[in-house]
Amino acid sequence: MNHMFKNKIRGFARSLKLQYIKLLRSPGGARKVATGFAIGFGLEMLVLSTAMVVYVFLYPIVRIMRGSLSAAIIGNLICKATFLPVLMLPVAMEVGRFLTPFKPHGIPRTVFYYLHTLLGMSLFAGVFGFLSFFPVYYLYEARRKHRENKRREKRQLCPMEEKHPNVNPQTVDGE
Repeated sequence: MNHMFKNKIRGFARSLKLQYIKLLRSPGGARKVATGFAIGFGLEMLVLSTAMVVYVFLYPIVRIMRGSLSAAIIGNLICKATFLPVLMLPVAMEVGRFLTPFKPHGIPRTVFYYLHTLLGMSLFAGVFGFLSFFPVYYLYEARRKHRENKRREKRQLCPMEEKHPNVNPQTVDGE
C-alpha cells in the first residue's frame, strides 16, 4: 500500500514538472503566460463577490485575450492562497461606497451593500490583474534567458557533438 502511495506522489510530481515545461515552452511566450496569469489572478478577486459564477467566464476570457489557461489557473490558485480577496472585502465595500455617490431609494440595504462590494472588487480585480502581469513577464523572460545561456554554455563545452551528434569522438580520432 505504501509503495502505491509513493508512485502516485511521484506521478503527480512528474505531471507538475511536465506542465511547467509545457508552460515555459508555450508558443506565445512571456506575453501569453503573463496574460493568463493576470486574468486568473484578477478573476479570483471577484469569486467571493459573484458567488463563484466568475469561474464560468474564466475559459472564454482567457481564450479571447489569448492567454495561457494553465497560467490562469496558477494565477487563480496563487491569489486564492494569499487570502487577498478575503482581506480586501471590507476595503472594496468602502471603495464601492465612495464611487457611488447616490443613496438607494426602494432598494434593500443588503443589495446595495452587495453592489458596493462588487464594484470595489471589480476595481481591485482590474488593478491587481494589471499589476500581476509585469512580475510574471519579467520572471518568465529571466528564466528563458537563463535557459538560453545554459544551452549556449553546454554547446561551447561540447563542440564535437554540435557538428556530429551521433558520432562518438573517440572513434573519429582513433580509428
